[in-house]
Amino acid sequence: MSTATTAAQVETRRSLVIPAIVSLGLVLVLVVGGWGAHRFWPRELSCHFAVFAPKPVISSRDLRLESPSGILAAEVGSYKDELSAFLDFQFLRSLKEVEDGRVLLTASESDSGPQYRIYILLGDDLLTAVPYLAGLEAHGFISGFDVQFPPSSAIGYAHAQTSLFEAAYNRPIRRKLESLPPSELTTNIARFLLFKSKTDRRVREKVEPVPSQLTREQARDLAADIIAVAKFYQLPLEFFLGIGAMENNYMDVRGDLEHTAWKMRADRGDTVLKRRHGRVLVRNYSIGAWQITRETLRYAHELYIKDTRDYSKLPERLRPPRELDFEKLDSHILTTYAGLLFRDLLDRFGGDIEKAVGAYNGGPDNPNLQYAAGVEMVADYARSVLEQAAFINGRAIANSKLIVRATRPKRTK
Repeated sequence: MSTATTAAQVETRRSLVIPAIVSLGLVLVLVVGGWGAHRFWPRELSCHFAVFAPKPVISSRDLRLESPSGILAAEVGSYKDELSAFLDFQFLRSLKEVEDGRVLLTASESDSGPQYRIYILLGDDLLTAVPYLAGLEAHGFISGFDVQFPPSSAIGYAHAQTSLFEAAYNRPIRRKLESLPPSELTTNIARFLLFKSKTDRRVREKVEPVPSQLTREQARDLAADIIAVAKFYQLPLEFFLGIGAMENNYMDVRGDLEHTAWKMRADRGDTVLKRRHGRVLVRNYSIGAWQITRETLRYAHELYIKDTRDYSKLPERLRPPRELDFEKLDSHILTTYAGLLFRDLLDRFGGDIEKAVGAYNGGPDNPNLQYAAGVEMVADYARSVLEQAAFINGRAIANSKLIVRATRPKRTK
């Protein structure tokens, strides 16, 4: 084969391949642009972002899909109550994957009341922004997203609202948990329980076995139980909440499955693994949201039988039966046992909360002070945010000039 023939063939192939590559590139641009337009085309971005935003353009350089205004914003949450919105807002700002200055919390007024939304600000490149947001969604940090193209003025307005929320939730405390009406306290604690449940790593990342996230009804029932038990046993409410968060984020999951205990004799319902020198080895796994082991439950029940408190002052659902039956235990009774154990530990340690909380996890002979520090951190946060929410009661934005009614704007040219 001659050199001339080979060169001619190469040139022919080149003339066919180059147009094919160019065509493929154009197809990819059209496909990506079309999918992006279908999935993320600008919509009303809330009351103050409600503008007919400029359309994105496809840049021939690096196949970038850019916002003409240089700003992209993704709506990642919409809420009817302020506390839930603020809790999620703070959660997102705490993530290393998200710059806190890029997370905005806004409010708008509608016929049904205030509507709260969370946005994440992004660069001007949609083709970079979408995979980033999809990664946040895959890790369970957000439940979904809607990318939009607001003007700079709307972003400034949203920053002003965000600053107002932050200032409102950092004011000096004016209403203590102990002084709040039960209905108001129950509602806000239920929202806190829901937040802790849904942001649990096992729930977010679907780690098997995936715990069942609390429903609104379950959260409200558990909130009411926690308040009643804390009042009955005179427990520091925020630390009782902290124990529930540290143990299982208030979800009903069996734990310590390999844990065992030696005892003198087997009790009804025990699973005996070994017998040696007149003793038995039994399974001693943990039960329920409060992660109380079977043997600790037996001890708690003995405390209950000997207790001289007037249990008629507790709601009937929270009163343990006279005989312990593991098959009939429910979340209500387990909350009572958890409160009784905490009360017993507080009495043992002369009211020392740190040692009592540490002993809840490590036992009276070996209080886990690292665990106690974790509980205290949750307790301090819970008290602060619940007291602020009660004082603000949805007024952080509602009475401000920074909230407007969500009306459909006129089309701009």
